[in-house]
Amino acid sequence: MDWYKTVFGLIDLRSFSNLWFWITLAVLWSTTSHWVLGVPFDMVTRARKHGGQVAQDLHDLVGINTRRLLFIAQVSGMWLIAIITFCLTTLAVLGFVYSVQFAQAVFLLLAPMTIVGALSLSAARHITTVQPEGEDLYRRLSHLRIVVQAIGMVSIFITSLWGMWQNMQVFNGWAN
Repeated sequence: MDWYKTVFGLIDLRSFSNLWFWITLAVLWSTTSHWVLGVPFDMVTRARKHGGQVAQDLHDLVGINTRRLLFIAQVSGMWLIAIITFCLTTLAVLGFVYSVQFAQAVFLLLAPMTIVGALSLSAARHITTVQPEGEDLYRRLSHLRIVVQAIGMVSIFITSLWGMWQNMQVFNGWAN
């Protein structure tokens, strides 16, 4: 009995038919939409509802995170853009030209996250420039969260369609 064949016969290692990929996708977007600019969104709702010290903590945390994000962009922004572009291009070519399913899966996870990163950087610049307080800050963070959730919904939809297509192609290959 060949245990290697038995184990890998039971465990499907293709990305889109693997339960762990879908769990990762759900956790990624759940976490991303909850933490807006590094601030948990429940803190925004508590600050909006109660004000006082919670609002001051939120304002301080947003200030810290926006300054940190802008510092990283200023110091190493061009290098990050080059590295991210290289990695996404490599994943896209491996995945969609050479049909490496793992590269497709990672690309479908990371490509929308670059859009979220760019939106977060833009929001950080806006918040640092305008310095909104109170309801204006809460509205800006809420708007960013809604946009991130919309990107997440579109990303999950496209990923699930692509994953179903890939799984149907595998089963079509088995039938022949």
